Amino acid sequence: MAEVKLEESWKRVLASEFDSAYMQELRAFLLSEKQQGKRIFPKGADYFRALDLTPIDKVKVVILGQDPYHGAGQAHGLCFSVQPGVRIPPSLVNIYKEMQSDLGIPPARHGFLESWARQGVLLLNSVLTVEEARAASHQGRGWERFTDQVIRAVNDQVGHCVFILWGSYAQKKAAFVDQSRHLVLKSAHPSPLSAHNGFLGSRPFSKANQWLEEKGRGGINWALPEKVD
Repeated sequence: MAEVKLEESWKRVLASEFDSAYMQELRAFLLSEKQQGKRIFPKGADYFRALDLTPIDKVKVVILGQDPYHGAGQAHGLCFSVQPGVRIPPSLVNIYKEMQSDLGIPPARHGFLESWARQGVLLLNSVLTVEEARAASHQGRGWERFTDQVIRAVNDQVGHCVFILWGSYAQKKAAFVDQSRHLVLKSAHPSPLSAHNGFLGSRPFSKANQWLEEKGRGGINWALPEKVD
């Protein structure tokens, strides 16, 4: 655990995971891939960026993605988010469209979502690494088991949280969430292939904020800053 760079509250919660055999195997796999000269995204310091920016006691909203973007310069550890200066991906374009319809917020000119994470939105991918230009290349290596435990920790230890589950993959992954304590919002995925099947018009942002306000936790300012570094 000493060499794991991770925000302290998550380090405590996930200590047994880092000591487990499956995580040792995952670490060995990633090391082997790098030794073979393969480019892995995001960079190592950003594997746990979602957790680093959002301590467990600050989590208000969980948004689940599947895999990091596999193009150079895109992924930085937050699902649906890309680094400043990178073209906004199609799913995020649709997320911005829904934000404008739901809250009247004009689409941002960038796809950098760190301001959400700093307010308590856990932007968690199921799998935290990928090989360049090979979508889903690190599925089934152990990350899914690790992120299941992240979701379980939020479910068990956070009093009131909103889980925004876009698409069947996210909905299956978080099927165990206790809906007597947490709000679960489900819709189609914002991908251009499915956004018109129930994502557009689902109003997740206003619904999340209304519920959080009712629970005394305070809503999220979904409007992104105009400029990012």
